[in-house]
Amino acid sequence: MKRNLILCAALLVCAAVCGQQRPKASAYHYQKASLFEILPVTSKDIVFLGNSITDGCEWAELFGNPRIKNRGISADKTWNVLERLDPIVKGHPRKVFLMIGINDLPTGETPEAVVLRIRQIADRFLRDSPRTELYIQSVLPVNDNFPNYAKRHASKGAEILKINEGLRLLCGELGLTYVDLHSALKDSEGKLDERYTNDGLHLLGEGYLVWKAQIEPYVK
Repeated sequence: MKRNLILCAALLVCAAVCGQQRPKASAYHYQKASLFEILPVTSKDIVFLGNSITDGCEWAELFGNPRIKNRGISADKTWNVLERLDPIVKGHPRKVFLMIGINDLPTGETPEAVVLRIRQIADRFLRDSPRTELYIQSVLPVNDNFPNYAKRHASKGAEILKINEGLRLLCGELGLTYVDLHSALKDSEGKLDERYTNDGLHLLGEGYLVWKAQIEPYVK
């Protein structure tokens, strides 16, 4: 009975997610996505996949590894990533580091819906590129001391924690690696540490160095 109730709840969330009217992606999204469709991904590559926080880093240079490819697109949400997975999955990359979800929240998405779409992303790799090592990274904290830029995200701290707990459980269920970046980048109040940001949402160089330290054992 309990299992049936959980399944019904998941189906209801899925129906709500699939039926939702999605806003049109930005011109920048289409520019980058069209480029990524023609740039090859191979089985020797390590792919960083996500939104502007991933997009904003020079990952290959940071790690000194030319096999690392950045597939972050600014402002992307979970459904944007789902829609542009084909060129990545078909390349069967060696590893994928995924971080996505923060931009869903200001649109009214629930943490449960965000986790469900990330599950769909994970399922796609598990089904169509099973040799790819998928690392699901936590959503980062935000800081409401920078209201002029990040005000749409700054009130989402509680939802972020729910997403991250959902992702931790998801990784345990699917046998994937969960990377807790949130704890490494938060201050004593649970906000994005001001040493690592100048807008409350995105990272400065020092923030990327913290991120690098957390995942370096996995990037080999």
